[in-house]
Amino acid sequence: MIQAKQELLAALGTVLQGLSQEAVAAGTIAAAPVAAFENPKQASHGDFACTAAMQLSKALKKNPRELAQTLIAQLQAQPAFERWVDALEIAGPGFINIRLKPAAKQAVVGEVFADTTRFGHQPARDTSVLVEFVSANPTGPLHVGHARQAALGDSLCHLFATQGWKVSREFYYNDAGVQIGTLAASTQARLKGFKPGDDGWPESAYNGDYIQDIADAFLRKETVKADDREFTASGDIADIDSIRQFAVAYLRHEQDLDLQAFGLRFDNYFLESSLYTGGQVEDAVARMVANGKTYEDGGALWLRSTEYGDDKDRVMRKSDGTYTYFVPDVAYHVNKFKRGFSKCINIQGTDHHGTIARVRGGLQATGVGIPEGFPDYVLHKMVTVMKGGEEVKISKRAGSYVTLRDLIEWTSRDAVRFFLISRKADTEFIFDVDLALKANDENPVFYVQYAHARICSVLRKGAAEKGHDEASLAGADLSLLTAPTEFALMLKLADYPRMLASAAQDLAPHDVAFYLRDLSGALHSYYGAERVLGDDPALTRARLALLAATRQVVRNALAVLGVSAPDAMERDSQEQQ
Repeated sequence: MIQAKQELLAALGTVLQGLSQEAVAAGTIAAAPVAAFENPKQASHGDFACTAAMQLSKALKKNPRELAQTLIAQLQAQPAFERWVDALEIAGPGFINIRLKPAAKQAVVGEVFADTTRFGHQPARDTSVLVEFVSANPTGPLHVGHARQAALGDSLCHLFATQGWKVSREFYYNDAGVQIGTLAASTQARLKGFKPGDDGWPESAYNGDYIQDIADAFLRKETVKADDREFTASGDIADIDSIRQFAVAYLRHEQDLDLQAFGLRFDNYFLESSLYTGGQVEDAVARMVANGKTYEDGGALWLRSTEYGDDKDRVMRKSDGTYTYFVPDVAYHVNKFKRGFSKCINIQGTDHHGTIARVRGGLQATGVGIPEGFPDYVLHKMVTVMKGGEEVKISKRAGSYVTLRDLIEWTSRDAVRFFLISRKADTEFIFDVDLALKANDENPVFYVQYAHARICSVLRKGAAEKGHDEASLAGADLSLLTAPTEFALMLKLADYPRMLASAAQDLAPHDVAFYLRDLSGALHSYYGAERVLGDDPALTRARLALLAATRQVVRNALAVLGVSAPDAMERDSQEQQ
């Protein structure tokens, strides 16, 4: 069906070019409409819908329904429409509903068999994308907000890989500054025997039990190794520099364990301190000053960020000589651009919304050729964790928040990944631990994974009881697949490549989770309506082939989300066909 759709779009494009030729020449429109199909909201309206007649009616000064009739006449003369289309119908103000021939829909099964794990993928392109996410300062365990970033970022990386991009994952963190100083002071206070609530305990200190763990390891003079550093403790409780470096390395190691539990890897760890030691912050500031994009007032250096859409100018360098936090961000993104990344995406909490305009403005002010709108942002809202009907706010290990590892230990990696990607990033999300543990259709990740397991079970039975091993299914007679639920399932399979491309373009990995639920629903409906392992060997073989193709697409889509595809699962209530 993918081939059929491509041929139909090409034919539509040819017809639109011809119809638009006079209007383009007269300057009424700049170009012919892009050939495109929409999915009708109701299956009874057809398989595809075309709105080109309504788009062109004003420019051609024709009634849209009359123009639709002209379009239909010309489309019916195209070989692709003769081959793949059963009927073209006008609806409403000028929609053209397209009904495909059965062979067009049935072809998708063979296309999935041919491409297997690469079904829906685009050819490799010579473009790179850098996705920066999690980016937690090494001051404590990763919390549920970082978990949502991890799910979003990793899924986006997989999405862009399906579209042929070269993808790099980057973790950026602040290894200096006030928070790191607080971490060192908190650890030193523990080393001196103080604990939260004591008179000598620093007011701004971190209170989690993990601080005591760091202190104990420091006294043992342990060596800790993280993905980006290794450090051995001096054991001297007066050596604040050693305490600081050890605490950072210890927590980086802990964060690595969190990321490993989540099944996440990064290609690069970037230190904010390197922007200062390498002179990149000073260079960025000097460029903005030289370009006349700054001014001094009240002893501070200001960026004329209102020139770039910000609501007010922003302080870059305070009167005490220190830089505000968005300045190293500007230097960091100049660094990304100079490393050759034509597209960069940042996954951050919605509390960073205010920094977007000033960072993008600062990048324009440097004059190094960075395009407007660089970088892209995906901002996410907070996650509320519910357990036993009550909100969970505190983790003993962290002291004041639920951690990523808490969620994984309470449920599973699959549940955490799927749940946190199952809503739009800009919506608040309630993570219901009890729901994530249910083995029934109420649990969305179970619902999807069970679709895969159910197919595996039927295919095993088909091989054992009917003699249809999976290797033979590619030669099935697909023309026998004519039931309405079969057509619905095949159309959903055929929509997978379009969905992937759209989700990547819109930075919307939640679309993959939505698609998986819809595809699983179509599979479960089909399973309930038709007898797969029937008495007709040819029909059984064709239906097993359709199930095998569906399993492959479910598996492919779950892989985009980093979720496993189990071959067998137990339900709270067993179902058998």
